[in-house]
Amino acid sequence: MEWKNVLTDLFKTDYPIIQAPMLGVTTPEMVAAASNAGALGSLALGDLPAEKCIELIRATRRLTDKPFAVNIFVHKIDPITPNLEADYVKTKKHLQKLTEKLGIETDFPDIKEIKLTDYHDQIEAVLLENCKIVSFTFGNLDQESIATFKENKVILIGTCTSVQEAIVLENSGIDIICVQGIEAGGHRGSFLEETIPQIGGLSLLSQVTEAVNIPVIYGGGIYNAKTLLASKTLGADGFQIGSLFLGSAESALQDFEKHRLRNIKENEIVLTRSFTGRYARGIRNTFIKEIENSEFVLPYPYQNKLTAELRKTAKLEQNADFVSIWMGQSITSFSDVSTEIIIRNLVEETENFG
Repeated sequence: MEWKNVLTDLFKTDYPIIQAPMLGVTTPEMVAAASNAGALGSLALGDLPAEKCIELIRATRRLTDKPFAVNIFVHKIDPITPNLEADYVKTKKHLQKLTEKLGIETDFPDIKEIKLTDYHDQIEAVLLENCKIVSFTFGNLDQESIATFKENKVILIGTCTSVQEAIVLENSGIDIICVQGIEAGGHRGSFLEETIPQIGGLSLLSQVTEAVNIPVIYGGGIYNAKTLLASKTLGADGFQIGSLFLGSAESALQDFEKHRLRNIKENEIVLTRSFTGRYARGIRNTFIKEIENSEFVLPYPYQNKLTAELRKTAKLEQNADFVSIWMGQSITSFSDVSTEIIIRNLVEETENFG
């Protein structure tokens, strides 16, 4: 297989393989390992404060001199209205009663204690650190931000979950589109409709590659040579891989979470809004069963901030019923070797396929 293409030229990598940004899983060590393997590592900055973004970028640079991307959330934040505040109080009370009943004690924050990050602050930090590849999800950058990035010669990668979102991104001047299939683990990158498009990844990929004229990365269900080559056949220039690295040596997941992954059944992988208020694909557990389809799900990021302390407590107690373990639909062995070795093995398998 010929790996060199438009993306390897743009990224200055050996392979058009992108390690998916997974907030809460990705570490500077994982990003560096991916980049050192010749792929493009992606540092998940999510909605972290600017000073934390700078800290993580510098930590990654100490581990590799290879290119890597940074990833930010560009969602719109609903203002706190009297109705939202009332819903927050109601949801907080319910969660307090539920968790006490189920034997886990935690302190849920009041709505006025929540700290929210404006992605414009992150942009300033990213440019200060001279990052040259920026991916984003949950929306599209505003035109002023796009122009600022362009002035600084930054490559922009937007996320889509529908053909229409891909077209919007291309028309905005975004350089590369990452097509996120419904199979993919973690949060949906949808931003045009309140109801997320539930389109099979390969079907969506084929349609997007016919609808746009810029390079396309595909993410969702890639875990071996066959799935990578299938997406290449349907027009993908790049291959974003996430779940394959969940059990790796550099993953931030704890041993009890990795153990849960390695014992997963296919019917336990679900889409849920229960933890964060945005749909994400992960492992069904007690919290999801109790909260999903209830009235106690606030809009993102308020649900996410409300449940953050609960998830932190559950991690300390190694309680898999109250943590969000995101993963895609492709079940693997979740190898515990280095991300670098996993990528090199995938490359070798792909080159030897058939």
